[in-house]
Amino acid sequence: MSERSPFTVSDMILNRLKLRPLLIFDRVLRNQSIAHAAREMNLTQPAVTKAIRELEQQLDTVLFDRNNRGVTPTDCGVLLGERVKSVIAELRYLTDELNTFKGGVIGHVVVGTQISASARLLPRAILLLKERAPKILVTVREGSQDYLFPALASGELDLVVGRLPEPDAPLTGKMALSHRALYRNSLCVVSGGHHPLVDKEDLNLQHLAEWPWILPPLDSPARRVADQFFKETGLPTPENIVESLSLLTNVNLLVDSSFLGMMPTAAARRFIAAGLLTRLPLGDVGPPAEVGFSIRQDKPLTPAGRQMIECLKLAVQEDEELPGYNQTE
Repeated sequence: MSERSPFTVSDMILNRLKLRPLLIFDRVLRNQSIAHAAREMNLTQPAVTKAIRELEQQLDTVLFDRNNRGVTPTDCGVLLGERVKSVIAELRYLTDELNTFKGGVIGHVVVGTQISASARLLPRAILLLKERAPKILVTVREGSQDYLFPALASGELDLVVGRLPEPDAPLTGKMALSHRALYRNSLCVVSGGHHPLVDKEDLNLQHLAEWPWILPPLDSPARRVADQFFKETGLPTPENIVESLSLLTNVNLLVDSSFLGMMPTAAARRFIAAGLLTRLPLGDVGPPAEVGFSIRQDKPLTPAGRQMIECLKLAVQEDEELPGYNQTE
């Protein structure tokens, strides 16, 4: 009797799979649309559809349910999507390592950011990085913690810059992540420069109750700070609110209306200096939060990622307005 071949079903699948259909699949998954994916990849819709169908045939499963609004991933599609993210991340790491081996200071770093870092710290760090290594491509993705940290853990992001998660946060507790604080930052109450409260004499907390507010979403750590602020000051929780973590949206709402908002102090300073916003003289809101960067524990940084972190540290050292810089390594 001949020996059984070690060639397995998984070997058959690996031999059939090609990288390009996986990349197309990832883009369709991100967009939930074949048409949008085709435009982003400069392909025709039939070419994208053909790639997805071939991939489904190779895996002997359906990856997307089609409907009039686009496509929705099946359970198998979601599972494949998580794996493909890791594959694409590994290819980025390999490309950076090969470029470094060949002696070029180039690469690609994908940074996730929150509002606490996107107005001041991260832009300054990117400028420092570009001065050192202009050929490094920097991709910035903004979002909330419940998007950024899972994306970091899966390899979609190289690092996350912003407010660090609380030590007992259930979202990040089981993820192999490492966090480094760079400075501490509080929230402050801001308005547009022409808000009626700006010139109000004897301004006090009770004057805040009648105005509409921009607040962080309910699942945001900053929202818990805001809710605690209203509770401790005896103010009723505002009923007329907009929930937003978009810095651009928030600033424009404040400038163009009578909304009040809470903003990280370091971020607010840029817009106050530009004459767009005013900080109301009501002190800090809540205890200071640690702002810094987060990386994966189970994967070494790429050369481009290491350069980005060096520039983040240097940006804090050079900025006298970022409080409480942690000098220790």
